[in-house]
Amino acid sequence: MKTFITNDFLLQSEVARELYHNYAKEQPIIDYHCHLPPDQIAENRTFENLYQVWLAGDHYKWRAMRSNGISERYCTGEGSDREKFDAFAKTVPKTLRNPLYHWTHLELQRYFGIDDLLDESSADAIWNEANSQLKDLPVHTLLEQSKVKAVCTTDDPVDSLEYHQQIKASGLSTKVYPTFRPDKALAVDQPEAFNAWTDKLSEASGVDCGSFGSFLDALKQRHDFFHEMGGRLSDHGLSALDNEDCSETEAAVIFDEARAGREVSPEKAAKFRTYLMVFFGHLDAEKGWTKQLHLGALRNNNTRLLNELGPDTGFDSIGDFPQGQALSGYLDRLDSDNLLPKTVIYNLNPADNYMMGAMIGNFQDGTLAGKIQFGSGWWFLDQKEGMEMQINALSNLGLLSRFVGMLTDSRSFLSYPRHEYFRRILCNLIGKDVVNGELPHDMDLLGGMVSDICYGNAKDYFGLELG
Repeated sequence: MKTFITNDFLLQSEVARELYHNYAKEQPIIDYHCHLPPDQIAENRTFENLYQVWLAGDHYKWRAMRSNGISERYCTGEGSDREKFDAFAKTVPKTLRNPLYHWTHLELQRYFGIDDLLDESSADAIWNEANSQLKDLPVHTLLEQSKVKAVCTTDDPVDSLEYHQQIKASGLSTKVYPTFRPDKALAVDQPEAFNAWTDKLSEASGVDCGSFGSFLDALKQRHDFFHEMGGRLSDHGLSALDNEDCSETEAAVIFDEARAGREVSPEKAAKFRTYLMVFFGHLDAEKGWTKQLHLGALRNNNTRLLNELGPDTGFDSIGDFPQGQALSGYLDRLDSDNLLPKTVIYNLNPADNYMMGAMIGNFQDGTLAGKIQFGSGWWFLDQKEGMEMQINALSNLGLLSRFVGMLTDSRSFLSYPRHEYFRRILCNLIGKDVVNGELPHDMDLLGGMVSDICYGNAKDYFGLELG
């Protein structure tokens, strides 16, 4: 059966179609948050088969396959590449109304020109056709064909960034920059892991982290290095922020306890995290960076499979953590120091949409349009309904016209049709408003907003060198 994804997929009015085809479709992409592996970009990897480029590392697909009764052998286990692909092909027809059904067929069509729907009967032909094309689609080609201007990977402060240096010298037209993600610096409640990571920080920075002061110096040194490498964003993945008073002296005592391998109480750990997050905010503000806060994930729910497979294998979910008061307190601490950086806040629980949409308005200071952003639908919310809910909350409480738009948040080089998916949804929502008489039928006005959300706002906001 041929695909249902036509040129006007998701575009339910003439206005929506005009907005998408004339103002959104051809815009380049700034992928300001993703998990693409820098080593594969550096080596310009060519993938041997569709499993390697499409299924390996994709916990969205694994979750669906498990729900379809597929054995772990064919998700993350010892099954062959072809067996795992066949297991996914068997699952795809069962993903109706899941975004995977849309993404799967968008990606097959955009990268390989394959119009057939994937199922057990079409699996062999699709496997062979895609694999025959992959030899001519190394990573650099995939990025350039997707019109990706810039990629911001997600990197630990102790990373050498050697692959980013190789990419910079490779001649790739897509710019690739590191993003500073210091989550492991906060983990004083896990002394063994904290100490192992802090030792790596000492090695990477050349600063002996024997004291809290030298620990901060080492973190700043790595932040400086990321800046030298073109990095202009940081990122934090937190269930929720903390908002506890903590002096430098208190933080130093807690640091010493953790370095000595002693147990740190939850109360002390919260104080330490608060102090460090303010410190990181100051570093970002002083360099003109953008801070990203990813809030609300309940991670590693399945202990048995966490122990077997490790983290980031598809056992995380939406959490219901209180967010508003601590988020307000954190932003206020930075603002009171006159060191509140540009900030993008992503939530995972849609119940928090209106709280966060309202919160960002408290800290806009007139220095930059859209300085504090309510980030696009993230993880479990980067699907049609989740995107529409985020767009509607932002529209009602802030300025949609200043929104920096979509990102991939993906480990796959075939995920860029998610930008197309977002753009179609955006144009369809605006077109619906025009049809309903709620917005003027002024294509210059509406089209200008659409093109800004798709590309222009991100280009101006993040300050990345785009070449």
